[in-house]
Amino acid sequence: MFLRLERIALLAAALALAPASPAADAAALGWTPVQTSTAAPLQSSDARVEAVREAVLAAQVAGSITALQVHAGASVKAGQELLRIDARMASQGAAASSAQVVAAQAQASVAARDYERQQQLFARHYISQAALEQARARWQASQAQVKALQAQAAVAGTQTGLHVLRAPFDGVVASVPVTLGDMALPGKPLLTLVDPGALRITAALSQAQTARLRGAPQVMVELPGAGTPPTTIAMAQVQVLPTADAQSHTSTVRVLLPAGLAGAVPGAFARLWFEGAGAAGNPTRLFVPAASVVRRAEMSGVYVRAGDGKPRLRQVRLGPAAGEQIEVLSGLSAGEQVATDPQAAARER
Repeated sequence: MFLRLERIALLAAALALAPASPAADAAALGWTPVQTSTAAPLQSSDARVEAVREAVLAAQVAGSITALQVHAGASVKAGQELLRIDARMASQGAAASSAQVVAAQAQASVAARDYERQQQLFARHYISQAALEQARARWQASQAQVKALQAQAAVAGTQTGLHVLRAPFDGVVASVPVTLGDMALPGKPLLTLVDPGALRITAALSQAQTARLRGAPQVMVELPGAGTPPTTIAMAQVQVLPTADAQSHTSTVRVLLPAGLAGAVPGAFARLWFEGAGAAGNPTRLFVPAASVVRRAEMSGVYVRAGDGKPRLRQVRLGPAAGEQIEVLSGLSAGEQVATDPQAAARER
C-alpha cells in the first residue's frame, strides 16, 4: 500500500513539472488587434541625402599632377592646398613677363628724361613745337607700354596660381578620381568636396503630391539604412523649388536635416513622408505597436495569430511611427491579431 501511494505522488509531481502544451503557451502570449484609422493617408516619395554645399573641383589649366596632398575622407580647411599641377612653363612665362616689365620701365625712364630735356630746350627756343610733341608722344607711349606689360605679367601670375587647387570651404573630400602623374585638362574633375555639417534630402514629387505637401503641417524623413524611426521636421525647413521638370512634370523638394542625424550621409537613400489632404472615402490605415515589429536586416515583420492559435511570422511594409504605434502599409488586414512580445512568440513557433 505504501509503495502504491509513493508511485501516485511521483506521477503527480511529474505532471506538475511537465511543460504546458504549445496551444496553452500560444494562448498565454499577449495579443493585440490591428488598430485602424480613417485619417488622411500618408504620402511617400523616395529621396536622396545630399550636402547643401558640394563642389566638384576641376582643372582650369593643362598639366601633369605633381602633388596630391589629400585622399577620400580627409577633412580640409578653407584655403588648404589640395593638389598641384606642373607649373614650370607657366612660371617661366611669368618670369619672362616680369623681365619685360623691367625693360619697359627702363625705356620709360629714358623717355621721361628726354621729354624733360626737350621741354627745357623748347623753353629757350632751341627746338620746334613738333620736336617737343614727338618727345611727349615717346614718353606717353613708353608709359602705356609699361602698363600693358604689367597687365600681361599679372595674367601670367594668375595663370601660375591656377596650377594650385585649394579648398573653397571647410569640408570633407568625398572622392579623388585622379592619381599622382595623371594629366589634368581644363574642365576635368579632380576631386569632390562636401560639407557634412549641413545636409538635406532631395525628392521629386508629382504635381498632386506637391499640392498636398504645401498643406501638410509637417514632414517626416526616414533613413531605412539607419534602422531608426522617421524624424519629424517642421515645414519651415522644407523648400519646394518654383519650377517643374519639363519631361517628368515633377517638382524638386528639399528638406533640411537636423545636425547629427544618425545615418545621414551624402548619397544615402531616404524616404519623405507627409500627410495627404483629407477627403471623404479615405482608405483605412492600419497600426500596430512598434514593440511588436521584428527587424532582421532589410526585412520587417510581425507575429500574426494563425487559425490554430500559434504565432506565424509575416513580412510587412512599414510606414512612419506615430508615438508608440507604427503604420503598416501592406501585409496585414484589419481584425488580425499580432503578438505584443515578438521574442516570446519566436520561442513558441
